Amino acid sequence: MKVVKKIVIIVILICMLVVGYFGIRGYIMYKEAIKITTLDSKIAEIKRNPNYTKLEEVPQIYVDAVISVEDHRFKNHNGIDFIAIARAAFNDIKQMSFVEGGSTITQQLAKNTYFTQEKKIERKFAEVFMALEIEKKCSKSEILELYINTSFFGDNCYTVKEASWHYFNKIPLNMTDYECVMLAGIPNAPSVYAPTKNLNLAKQRQKQVLNKMVEYNYLTEEESNNIVNSINDK
Repeated sequence: MKVVKKIVIIVILICMLVVGYFGIRGYIMYKEAIKITTLDSKIAEIKRNPNYTKLEEVPQIYVDAVISVEDHRFKNHNGIDFIAIARAAFNDIKQMSFVEGGSTITQQLAKNTYFTQEKKIERKFAEVFMALEIEKKCSKSEILELYINTSFFGDNCYTVKEASWHYFNKIPLNMTDYECVMLAGIPNAPSVYAPTKNLNLAKQRQKQVLNKMVEYNYLTEEESNNIVNSINDK
């Protein structure tokens, strides 16, 4: 029993050392990034994009769909969702690979605006520090607005307006429920879920988004079924 305890203590100490090492590297990465471009400057740069879309210029169902599928505790956390991180860490260890990220919308915004998509542990820590900074500076509405204007939707579309014009030939506010749900699902894997790549997979992803919306009480089963039926009619 004593041997087991010693092994557990050693494992815990090793984990603490690893976390500390990558945490420090991540903090340095975060400080260097924000030193080069302050958060105020970065936000101003994003908003200067002629295709920048305000939150009130998109349908509410699109907003609900994004929150449901990307970060359903978005309104309640401070930029970091420890439950999602723990779940992702467990799944990553089980698969011995980065199969799940556990990133919040705020963390994804940090990654989209300051860091690369490269899966490195220190970058994940840098993303956490930047997310905390963003949450201090911005309201939840502003974070969500910045997120939908910095996400990659495939086919060289990096804002919701570019994507709605490209895929549906209309401004975001005029998107149907069908189109809103489809668009919300694309950023998870644009090379797979963009309707121009594989329409069947795009529709499967839509159904996943709808299931999340029902699970988190943004839609009823009946409302979800109505949208599914409209999808099937397309």
